[in-house]
Amino acid sequence: MPLPIKSSLIIGLPVHLSIDYAGWLIECLEEHKGIHVVTLNAEMAMLANQDSKLAKIIESSQLVIPDGAGITLSLRLNGIYQERCPGIQLAETLIKTLGSEKNKCLIAFYGGKPEVAKRSAEKWLQRIPQIDILTRHGYLSSAEEEEWKKTLFTKQPKLILVGLGVPQQEKWIYENKNLCPESVWIGVGGSFDIWSENKSRAPLWLQNNNLEWLFRLYQEPWRWKRMLIIPKFFIKVFFNW
Repeated sequence: MPLPIKSSLIIGLPVHLSIDYAGWLIECLEEHKGIHVVTLNAEMAMLANQDSKLAKIIESSQLVIPDGAGITLSLRLNGIYQERCPGIQLAETLIKTLGSEKNKCLIAFYGGKPEVAKRSAEKWLQRIPQIDILTRHGYLSSAEEEEWKKTLFTKQPKLILVGLGVPQQEKWIYENKNLCPESVWIGVGGSFDIWSENKSRAPLWLQNNNLEWLFRLYQEPWRWKRMLIIPKFFIKVFFNW
């Protein structure tokens, strides 16, 4: 079995510490061990402090990665240096690995606006011609969602990426991960928009300087009110509330 990953607490929530999250997840897949991956940032952490169900989901997840700069900076305040691991990068690494001829596995994309998940899969197919991806958008009727669940149960994709936004995607995974108990499930937020080229990711220099949030704010200025939660997060971390 893969060795357990050490963790640290940030405002009561676990964050797992590793230099190779993807490698650990591949080991879990080889051992037929299902994993729910949570991509934690400051906004999700503060939301979990108000939403007990989300907090429970994060606490029970087998892997919580430091997706946001606020999380890694908070770890440093506790004397822990951990590289940030954006969920989109972890997902891309897994897609490349599991889509290769050597490790070819079925992958599923669920979420986004109609056609976005499908276009994302098409873009990946251009890069990895042999890749096999199931897709459904995130605007399904109740009947369509039940049919999608049946498809997941029947096909058993090894990697299931869910882009329904926080906290809907985390709750959906928690409620449905029993459909594919040996799979890796990850909430990937707006990754499908980037892979489909509906939106672009921040330039590398912004990513490397923990300023990706600033580029996202530039693309989506309506998010400014949500960004106000970040100073509240650091106050909570600093005073250990």
